[in-house]
Amino acid sequence: MKIKLNKKAPSFKLSSTSSKIFDFSQFKSGLVIYFYPKDDTPGCTLETKDFSRLYQKFKKLKYEVVGISKDNIKSHLNFKKKYKVPFQLLSDDKIQVQRKYGVWGMKSFMGNKFMGTIRSTFVINKGKTLKFWKKVRVKGHAQEVLGFIKSLK
Repeated sequence: MKIKLNKKAPSFKLSSTSSKIFDFSQFKSGLVIYFYPKDDTPGCTLETKDFSRLYQKFKKLKYEVVGISKDNIKSHLNFKKKYKVPFQLLSDDKIQVQRKYGVWGMKSFMGNKFMGTIRSTFVINKGKTLKFWKKVRVKGHAQEVLGFIKSLK
């Protein structure tokens, strides 16, 4: 599926570290969704810590933050506890949501090609995609997303 700016973002339901099902369709305000490859790996940890550090600033702007990977809830709960992550992490273990958002694709690492999560972030408000980043570089990214949201005000 191709995500288009200012169009309705794909709806989904996923298991969450809040022990409830996260239902996108119930979400009426701002939402930052960042897709990341794997819990407790260097880039993903840095990205999650940056979003965690800025979380209250997102909340002040009426945006919720959620992280999505294919890791299971047990892995997410350990990751969340280890780094005191203040927001929900969602498990897309069947890779359905990543496919809907176009972030599951061919990657290469050290000459090996494989299918995996392409690190990506989406800013959504009232169900519409306002901006997205694909193949994210972690350093400074959470701050860039926050800056974009501030620019909307």
